[in-house]
Amino acid sequence: MLTVLLSDVHGNLPALEAVLQDMKKASPSAIFHLGDLVGYAPWPNEVVDLLHSEGIPGVAGNYDSTVGHRYDHCGCRADTPREEELAHISYEWTLGAVSEATSARLRALPFRIDVKPRGGHTAGPTLTLLHASPTNNLVYVTEDRSDAFLSKMGQQAGARPGDLICFGHTHKPWHRIVEGVHFINTGSVGRPKDGDPRACYVAIDFSGTEPVIAFVRVAYDIERAATAIAEAGLPVEFANHLRQGGYGSRSPAADTSGTLVE
Repeated sequence: MLTVLLSDVHGNLPALEAVLQDMKKASPSAIFHLGDLVGYAPWPNEVVDLLHSEGIPGVAGNYDSTVGHRYDHCGCRADTPREEELAHISYEWTLGAVSEATSARLRALPFRIDVKPRGGHTAGPTLTLLHASPTNNLVYVTEDRSDAFLSKMGQQAGARPGDLICFGHTHKPWHRIVEGVHFINTGSVGRPKDGDPRACYVAIDFSGTEPVIAFVRVAYDIERAATAIAEAGLPVEFANHLRQGGYGSRSPAADTSGTLVE
């Protein structure tokens, strides 16, 4: 009874293709995405089309909602003036690249999905799927958030002990239990920021009495993505970000195989 979650693809088709190929080896019972399908890489339509053709449901990320409704800005946080400039470049490029069909699918994504992984007719945990927080898609729920913050987040979501709240947005995977509730950040498929350039997704095994959570890292053809970024006229920083795994303190991993990391 395996549920697989992926998030923050950000238009990176090679990363998404590699992740889908890897996760299918385990024959999961269900696959969901947690939003931010577009932005920063040149395949927004292809990513949305692929998830649609695979029948993978999910929730809206801030990038999905803002692009779908053509807002003025993605709402992304920038730490430097250059990062702010890059965010605007990415957003404007994406607005010009998405088809109306893609925009319509982005607009249709729900804010939240609640799942009973063991079936709605049986007792068991609820899996709450969000992009960021239960109240706002722009909140960065980072690993250094206090237990008090996560406890309040659990209350806002209506979570009970044994339930799981899953989200992305920060592009850095982590898992913690507070007051019996599992808080799981899925990391990023297409734009990791933890220093590991491999794509990341989460596999949750509900076959036992307690869920078993594993982060899975998958190598993909980063240079294919980097070349396409350059050919699309997007900034070289976007390609370098993929090669470096963002700006984390960890060195890029030498292992290039799919790896389970608890």
